[in-house]
Amino acid sequence: MTEHVAPIGTEATRRREDVLDRFLDELEAPAPSPCGGTAAAATAAMAAALVTMVARGSTGWVDGSGVASRARSLRSRLTALGDADAAAFERVIVTMRDRSGTNEERDFAISEALVQAAEVPLQIAEAAADIAELGARAAAEGSPQLRPDATAAATLAEAAVRAATHLVEINLAAVAGGHHTKRAEMLTAAAAAARTRALGPV
Repeated sequence: MTEHVAPIGTEATRRREDVLDRFLDELEAPAPSPCGGTAAAATAAMAAALVTMVARGSTGWVDGSGVASRARSLRSRLTALGDADAAAFERVIVTMRDRSGTNEERDFAISEALVQAAEVPLQIAEAAADIAELGARAAAEGSPQLRPDATAAATLAEAAVRAATHLVEINLAAVAGGHHTKRAEMLTAAAAAARTRALGPV
């Protein structure tokens, strides 16, 4: 009797699929739930993981260990920011539904909630822009065999920056946020430049 042996990696693959499916289910759920900001943070965190892999796998790269450490730290920060964004969005919804207090008090509370809701995606964009820079550096200095992964990281990170800064603009549409808006524009430009450097000449 021949014993059936499952292919190596099957269980690990199934666990990854389960985790991803649960996260996607959360994104599909009605608000308040993880939304665009959380998705942007997750995208940037995946880019950070790619940079970490490239840096660790580039054995001849003198600064590789430092880049890997920085990317790993940013991944942890982005994971926390993804949760914070969902919480900030929920606060906006709760505040908008709250009918207590005067009109002025409600308007002030809503403005405060919107500013906070803009602050979190701005922090996501900042971390994602840093990842885009690390991705460009990994593409230039890391192992040539791993360069496609580094360019993918820079491209994903730029997309995360654009998504997050768009949310900043949306959240501040009805309130003053000059500092946030200018910072968002700078981060978008920096991430685009990093992605261009990573891809190199076509």
